[in-house]
Amino acid sequence: MHEALCALFAAYHPGAAAVEEVFVNTNPQSTLKLGQARGVVLLAAAQTGLVVGEYAPRLVKKAVVGTGAAEKTQVHAMVSRLLPGTKIAGADAADALAVAITHAHHLATARRIPT
Repeated sequence: MHEALCALFAAYHPGAAAVEEVFVNTNPQSTLKLGQARGVVLLAAAQTGLVVGEYAPRLVKKAVVGTGAAEKTQVHAMVSRLLPGTKIAGADAADALAVAITHAHHLATARRIPT
């Protein structure tokens, strides 16, 4: 996973990265695996020099759908509307795109607010 991410970063030269914050799942094994995968993503981004935005799942849902209690199907439907013509390969891809959309919105807002 680490090598694949580093190869993607090298090939596409992204300007930023975004991840969902860790949440407690009903299955501890799933939570552990998600945490490990998230750690690999953060490591690869740090090694590439990318600044990483981190967003709570409820914030992502609220930013994309308008409510933090949105279902996965609602997130998928809204991402499809926001990115017309994009083929979304399942709920996980829709979630990843929703995190990216949230990050883009937050970056745009931060640029408009003087520091």
